[in-house]
Amino acid sequence: MSVNDQGLYIECLGLFKIYKIADIEVVALRGLDFNVELGEMVAVVGASGSGKSTLLNILAGFEKPSAGQLNISGLDALGLRGREASLYRRNQVGFIWQKASQNLVPYFTAHQNIEMPLLLLGTPKSDRVGRVEELLALTGLEGRADHTPDQLSGGEQQRLSVAVALAHHPTLLLADEPTGELDTETGEIVWNTLQKANQSLGTTIVIVTHDDAVFKFVDRVVYMQDGRISSERLHRGSFERVTEQIDNWEELSVVDRTGHLQVPREFLDHLHIASRARVTLEEDHISIYQEGNRDD
Repeated sequence: MSVNDQGLYIECLGLFKIYKIADIEVVALRGLDFNVELGEMVAVVGASGSGKSTLLNILAGFEKPSAGQLNISGLDALGLRGREASLYRRNQVGFIWQKASQNLVPYFTAHQNIEMPLLLLGTPKSDRVGRVEELLALTGLEGRADHTPDQLSGGEQQRLSVAVALAHHPTLLLADEPTGELDTETGEIVWNTLQKANQSLGTTIVIVTHDDAVFKFVDRVVYMQDGRISSERLHRGSFERVTEQIDNWEELSVVDRTGHLQVPREFLDHLHIASRARVTLEEDHISIYQEGNRDD
């Protein structure tokens, strides 16, 4: 695995994704900039239609952007075609779907589900056995190795999904609403499992979620709105996860490389700013005024 000159494992610059449905064009990503450092665990949140699942699918290599730049682990991911794209997905990416049934083979045991990706890669049996045992221990499923998915609880199925996604030693793990069908207590066990994978294996993890419990486990929370990153939440005074309290995290607006800044809608409504605003540069800050309403 590698990083660029800025130490970034993932670098998205000006990504656009446009879907054409009949004669209608739907813009899912609008010049999105998004960066992830090697070994980070990042959550992406946003309302339905904000573009977060599209971003995840692009990072996984399932979809191609319409325009922009995408570099992952030193690869020009936009330039990957055919076999190169398949090798990227097979060797570098692990993916966890919201529904455990999409991640698991129903008639395989837990052991067999984890082993299958390694069999497809031609991994020697001794290495397969060691890796399966390691991941069963990591996910707390040592005593469930001979159980099929229908013999596991929903939380156990999703923890098994984590193990399967990690089986082939991916450098990037992507998760789409991994706790979306779980209760709060069970969901936190899954979050803890992902955190353990991040910390013990060094896997870079990007998660799309609506679950507020994610604040207890990730390094950074990124908010998407209208196909762009609008803001990020960081812990005050530190970029490390050291608290589970949302109140102890500071939300910062994100300025992309073109200077685009999303001002919170409630701020604009409070100042009655609609289509135009007056922006002035002060000594140590920028001021935004309602058009024609500045006190000199």
